Amino acid sequence: MSLRNRGVALLLGAAVALASATAGAADPGASPPHAINLNTASVAELDQLPGVGEARAKEIVATREKRGGFKSVEELMEVKGIGKAALEKLRPLVTTGSRAGGTSR
Repeated sequence: MSLRNRGVALLLGAAVALASATAGAADPGASPPHAINLNTASVAELDQLPGVGEARAKEIVATREKRGGFKSVEELMEVKGIGKAALEKLRPLVTTGSRAGGTSR
């Protein structure tokens, strides 16, 4: 294979890799397929999230029941112990399952 053909093959490979990496970015509002739904998750499921332990998971469920559910992920800020930093860590991992009336991620 000539040097020119190797260069073309390398560029083509890089273009395919870039296209594959950005394919998931087509819908930035979409939740990853494994995102935990804040409105249906159990305490055990919420406990698996980073920085959430059992006590905070119980607080999330209690807040969900009190509010009648979460309309947006940002409403996690109303849960005792969840601030801006925790919200930013959780945002890509959770969803409300709702697209209308707010951000679902």
